[in-house]
Amino acid sequence: MPDKRVHRGPHPEDAAAFAPAHWPALRRAVGEFSWLLTRGYAEKSAIKLVGDRYSLTERQRTAVWRCACADDALAGRAERKVAPENVAGLPVLLDGYNILTTVESALAGGVIIEGRDRCLRDLASMHGTFRKVHETAPAIALIGGVLQSLAVESCVWYLDRPVSNSGRLRKNILELAAANQWPWTVELSDNPDALLAAADEVIVTADSVILGRCARWLNLARLTVQTQVPSAWLIRLVREEP
Repeated sequence: MPDKRVHRGPHPEDAAAFAPAHWPALRRAVGEFSWLLTRGYAEKSAIKLVGDRYSLTERQRTAVWRCACADDALAGRAERKVAPENVAGLPVLLDGYNILTTVESALAGGVIIEGRDRCLRDLASMHGTFRKVHETAPAIALIGGVLQSLAVESCVWYLDRPVSNSGRLRKNILELAAANQWPWTVELSDNPDALLAAADEVIVTADSVILGRCARWLNLARLTVQTQVPSAWLIRLVREEP
């Protein structure tokens, strides 16, 4: 069946699955899953153990998985995070689909979850195809405005070449950049994750694998959503760290 969505909004089950009544259990699940990861448990067996304990739905398990991380991973991400005020005059590399779908989801009223590392993540999935939605252009514009306010030297968007419609999205991004005189380029790559993880420049992503390997990163999705989409459906599923 073709994807006919015109918004990156909430799943029909999300209102029930992420109602405030479930937040305490979800927060405990994130804490326990993180505890197991810290002690070397395999991710799949650990999420099944925690998910079964709290009778979580698949969407809830996905949220817990994306919010959790081991203690050493958390410390490493915190050490390599660059503050927004420190990126002026620097080039920035973007994990394009990663940040774009999060801001799109925030604009469309989709669930946005805050992880242990304070990154914001969405629950959207593309399944190998990117479909432009009503929020795509506004999301790019918001990201561009924030980058401009940070006075970055330049910006390179990396998009996954194997994802269908990446070429069309590249064209859309470049058109918006030209209209606003933003110093942007867009690269299509067969494996952007590896490029971003190995880069010396400041990168923008909330992908856990990249965050575990990159040299420096900027929490741009959080900054964009918090400052530009204050009405976003943001759910904090972690407790305050000591």
